Amino acid sequence: MDRALLIIMAKWHGFGRCKTRLSKDIGKSNSAKVQRVMTNHTISVAKSLQKIKIIDISIAITGLGKKNCRRWSKELGIKKFNLQGKGCLGERMKRQIFINKKFCTQNKIKNIIFIGTDLPDLCHLDILNTINELKQNDLILGPSNDGGYWLIGLSERILSKHLNLPFIKISWSKENVLQNTIDNFATTDLKYKFLDKKIDIDTIIDIENRK
Repeated sequence: MDRALLIIMAKWHGFGRCKTRLSKDIGKSNSAKVQRVMTNHTISVAKSLQKIKIIDISIAITGLGKKNCRRWSKELGIKKFNLQGKGCLGERMKRQIFINKKFCTQNKIKNIIFIGTDLPDLCHLDILNTINELKQNDLILGPSNDGGYWLIGLSERILSKHLNLPFIKISWSKENVLQNTIDNFATTDLKYKFLDKKIDIDTIIDIENRK
């Protein structure tokens, strides 16, 4: 199995600085706790795969300065971290690809997978299935309940020749992010595949729908 780079897009779980929609229903303190628990779960799943050398991990952080990012990354047990920087989600993900390009080349890593930290149902099989499907497909998408995606896996072919396609003409934070992404590939011969749909936890309704 080809090793992949897993980039975790994470936001610092500070009081009043994360999960603003959820905080309206359960309070800022509780929403910060929810974010912390989900982030720790995501890191735990990722580290279990890194331990057996299936992936390398890079955490992309927003909500903290570089010094505090380094401290938090160390607390999480992740050696490789970067700041997300400014811009829409697409710009921030694309930036992470460029930042990690040298690392991938040096370590012969062909595929990059992005996930967020809003998935209490994430398990190691989700990542393993993505890596496996990237052998026959160029793009892997994990649809989410809000019309976006909870995972995107990019093959060597996309990273080297079609890097703009997953990130252009996207109405980020809208309900048609997934459809916009698919539309970008409509006129190409690139192959894509979906994983199972999951619920991103952004509101109290999302939590209730998991029951």
